[in-house]
Amino acid sequence: MRPLTAADLNPAILKVQYAVRGELAIKAEELREKLQAEKHELPFKKVISSNIGNPQQKGLDQPYLTFTRQVAALMEYPPLAELVKGKWPQDVLDRARELQEEIGSIGAYSHSKGVPLIRKHVAKFIEERDGYPSDPEDIFLTAGASAGVSLILNVLITPNVTGILIPIPQYPLYTATLAQFSGVALPYHLSEPEGWSTSLEEIKTALAKAEKEGVVPRALVIINPGNPTGAILDKRTMQDLVRLCEEHSLVLLADEVYQANLHRPDTHPFHSFKQVVRELKSPVPLFSFHSISKGVKGECGRRGGYFECTNISEEVRALLYKMASVSLCPPLSGQIGVDCLVRPPRPNDPSYPLWKRETDTIHDALRHRTRVMAQRLNSLPGVSCVDSPGALYLYPKLELPDKAVEEARKQGKSPDTLYALQLLEETGICVVPGSGFGQKDGEHHYRLTCLCPGVEEYVSALENFHLKFLKKYGGV
Repeated sequence: MRPLTAADLNPAILKVQYAVRGELAIKAEELREKLQAEKHELPFKKVISSNIGNPQQKGLDQPYLTFTRQVAALMEYPPLAELVKGKWPQDVLDRARELQEEIGSIGAYSHSKGVPLIRKHVAKFIEERDGYPSDPEDIFLTAGASAGVSLILNVLITPNVTGILIPIPQYPLYTATLAQFSGVALPYHLSEPEGWSTSLEEIKTALAKAEKEGVVPRALVIINPGNPTGAILDKRTMQDLVRLCEEHSLVLLADEVYQANLHRPDTHPFHSFKQVVRELKSPVPLFSFHSISKGVKGECGRRGGYFECTNISEEVRALLYKMASVSLCPPLSGQIGVDCLVRPPRPNDPSYPLWKRETDTIHDALRHRTRVMAQRLNSLPGVSCVDSPGALYLYPKLELPDKAVEEARKQGKSPDTLYALQLLEETGICVVPGSGFGQKDGEHHYRLTCLCPGVEEYVSALENFHLKFLKKYGGV
């Protein structure tokens, strides 16, 4: 019998690249294994996973929210309610009882779009956020926002014909998914000198290029707040983007998973595209994505999220339901997490004081780390860094010595990959090279999270490495 080889597989998957879990992450795991040995001879004591927004990962250790975990525990094991009666807040017990009456056992499949009651709660959350009605039938619960993005791109793409406009830099989910479904990436560059702002002219240029190449633009992806940039769109730009979508008959995909991660909300508030579309009375088809993995919840492993359909016909929604039903249903633990996301404790609830204290503490820590890291990185020679007003990351730009660029060429690597690999090997800090997110020719960046505790020690290690790197390769 002939063995199965890569040549026998779908050729599209050979084009899939996902830098967040790529070469650097694999190397980090190898080093983590070496640290287990008594005589490892590595110049650091731990690997710091600054490559991924995974807040509760071991080593980052962002605390979970007590309310979410108590509700989840009661849903996993309902008899626990008798043991904690009088010890846990009554609103926790009431919430679990309400969900149990609707769902029954979370070991059973739910509706393929998600538990109807939870979808009603999501719709109410959206109404309260935006001031416009939301229909539970327009809500699809998903196994994290990524599953929703994958579903929508799958149904939008005609292989090798359909183009999807994506920001550069972008979260690698989009290029990976486009490669998987043989879609055509239509990149448009964000403006780093203007705080990673979104340029309509860049998008128009990408559209014109697609037309010349015979590619049919189908959708525009906007990540707001941005990943990896942390940029937050102002409402005027959002309005202009909606009008652009109208002009070119584009579907708008709004990745809004970082909407609660606002470091300067007074000057950089979040507005949803659903709100803007409704204010403009626009007919633009819109899919909006949210998740329990980000914000202050950080429940990445539960795989919970949702998307809302706006201006999507009943015919198209029926086809989306058909595709969603192939996977039967999203994980029930994730759906419970979504319910806790969109229905947190209210000010008069017994759980509220602890929930408020926990969420404020996490927000304050993220805000402080982001500010300190941006300031310190900007003080280094050959580094410039936009102080992100949102999300969980910084995306510093590197001016690398010519000798470092040449050394990277000899090794067959991008210069920022060479930098990131040496950073990992000398400090244990794992970041993602900018080449994994996309950048202009000749530019070099890396993305790091603002989730790492012990920010002084962490940033000091980054500073010391950078100065040694410049000395090694002859300065800027």
